[in-house]
Amino acid sequence: MKNGVIDILMITYNRPYYTRLALDRLLSACGDDESLRVWIWHNGCHAETLNLVKEYLEHPRVYRFHHSPENRKLNEPTNWLWENGDGEFVTKVDDDCLLEDGWTEKLRAAHQVKEDIGVIACWRFHEEDYEPQLARKKILDLAGGHKWMLSLYTQGSGYVMKRKCIQEEGLLRPEDSFQSYCFRLAEKGWMHGWYFPFIFEDHMDDPRSEYTLLKTEEDYKRLKPLSSNSRPTIEDWLHGIRMNAWRAQAHNPDIRWHKGWRKAIHGVANRVRWKLGVRKIW
Repeated sequence: MKNGVIDILMITYNRPYYTRLALDRLLSACGDDESLRVWIWHNGCHAETLNLVKEYLEHPRVYRFHHSPENRKLNEPTNWLWENGDGEFVTKVDDDCLLEDGWTEKLRAAHQVKEDIGVIACWRFHEEDYEPQLARKKILDLAGGHKWMLSLYTQGSGYVMKRKCIQEEGLLRPEDSFQSYCFRLAEKGWMHGWYFPFIFEDHMDDPRSEYTLLKTEEDYKRLKPLSSNSRPTIEDWLHGIRMNAWRAQAHNPDIRWHKGWRKAIHGVANRVRWKLGVRKIW
């Protein structure tokens, strides 16, 4: 295992506008840091996007490229990097996300001062989504002037995870989401959360992003994100994003409260609160 090295996965498919912005920003943020290695997996044969990606293959930070003519689900490309990389840390940056300079340094530094951090992430929500009354008791100091907000609900883009987690838990299973994998890690004692103050990840499929293509209902019907099937309108989609931000801040970060009898009791209590119009706050 190569100490300090971060293996970074980007999966591309058929959105050239987002892909160019995302790759430009990612490679710019990597700069001259040879400890950052970008792995690109391209799904499908969308000619414009594939040709665009090939323009970047000679970049010094691009470490490996794989083209799958078939559109593979997220787990197969992720396991490709996890199984073949040897960096001390792993991450994925989505092809519709933009991250600020220095994000890898901050997340790596937090890992290096706390051995039991499993996943620490950037924040893909907006300033208006931050609710201090929910978050404040989960915000903890780390050594070296770093802070983070404990949370079991992080995200599958713009995070950094220790390779030790993969060595302990193995690869993603076919039925896994990144979230379910992180829950299993938490059951083994790994801690997860968000770097604080938050490192913003601009999710371009958030209608509030200045780069979004989702400006009208017609845009949304034509370009609906993969995870939006149950959300028929832009407002429904935005509500779901805001609810994800709320959940990341409101829940109890102790994994024991998300399984067994504790989960059952809290489920009943939350349904009662919902009927009474009371927001659940941990």
